[in-house]
Amino acid sequence: MIKQAVILAGGKGERLRPFTDTNSKPMIDINGRPFLEYLLEMLKEQGISEIVLLLGYLSEKITEHFGDGSKFGLNIKYSVLPLFDEKDLENESGTRIKEAAPLLDDIFLLMYCDNYWPLDLEKLSDFYFKQGKLSSVVAYTNKDNFTKNNILIDNDGIVVKYDRSRQELNLNGVEIGFFIIDKKVFEMFPNYKFHFEKEILPKLIEKKELAGFLTDHRYYSISAPERLESTKKFLIPKKVIFLDRDGVINKRPPRADYVKKWEEFEFLSSAIEGLKLLSQQNYDVYLISNQPGIARGMMKKEDLEDVQKKMEQELEKNNVKISGAYFCLHGWDEGCECRKPKPGLLFRAARENDLDLSKAVFIGDDERDFQAGEAAGCRAILLKEGEDLLGAVKSLIKTA
Repeated sequence: MIKQAVILAGGKGERLRPFTDTNSKPMIDINGRPFLEYLLEMLKEQGISEIVLLLGYLSEKITEHFGDGSKFGLNIKYSVLPLFDEKDLENESGTRIKEAAPLLDDIFLLMYCDNYWPLDLEKLSDFYFKQGKLSSVVAYTNKDNFTKNNILIDNDGIVVKYDRSRQELNLNGVEIGFFIIDKKVFEMFPNYKFHFEKEILPKLIEKKELAGFLTDHRYYSISAPERLESTKKFLIPKKVIFLDRDGVINKRPPRADYVKKWEEFEFLSSAIEGLKLLSQQNYDVYLISNQPGIARGMMKKEDLEDVQKKMEQELEKNNVKISGAYFCLHGWDEGCECRKPKPGLLFRAARENDLDLSKAVFIGDDERDFQAGEAAGCRAILLKEGEDLLGAVKSLIKTA
């Protein structure tokens, strides 16, 4: 198990001026807390017990707030280098990592101080050790063109290209940090001051020693002012639940048939009570449903929208609000990414609403629902025969 995380936090963060004129970048306020606190909280939840902070600019702003880490339930160590040495040479990221070598475990997690991604350390570690490479890195698939790609990962999970300029064509991800590193990588470190990504990633790629973990879950950042609002929204604590529709909220139609019009829609006996209970507990409710009847020509998109509208109107009479509804309209064999058991609809809902899927729950009545929820990193609950939404919600609230 990886128990140590190393966080690069020595830069000046000039894009966040004027805040960084007098403060360290990861101390920027996000919903009343320094951003760095969110990172440390996540790492603790993932089983990390020791943090090594690589500091430089205004390091005292961080050391005074976090101390030895005991008040956060962590052991925090520091490696501090000024921005520039006595020869006015910049102490870049690679130099900071190299300087901290005596503090570092043989295998450790390396992160940036300005990116938040819902880490699943067990899954990431399993990937790293299965690949058997000296290092691995997480890359966002960027299917929503959130930013420009800078990395290419092949079908075997090996990084074959890294382009800091983001000019290369046919790249398939955005490197967001979250490296797992074996200290044997230090044998590649030069004797001069160097930038880790610029100098070491190309060497690892050349030796085919950098594995790439692709994720569809968007990352959030404080690297620039225009990203702060979505990051704040994402990190606000919220209760999120995803529900399948047919068989969870309404009676499932016969096999190979679909709810084609409102007259065919029938609420399950305790579904409204279950939804009311979710609303009373302040859950945001999203629907995730396969609806191939449209692709099969048995209904039109307008029919689906009409059923959804009238269902929501009926629920509003019971003070229940649906925050969003996401449907796969494709046929069984179209190979889309949104049809459950694939998790595409969940990732889309997360991107559009700044949701943390690792803190969400997905309830469905089909094995495909369960598989989609797990693939997205949600807590997945499968309703078995004789179980209903109300019972699942009561159990969920009891164990929350």
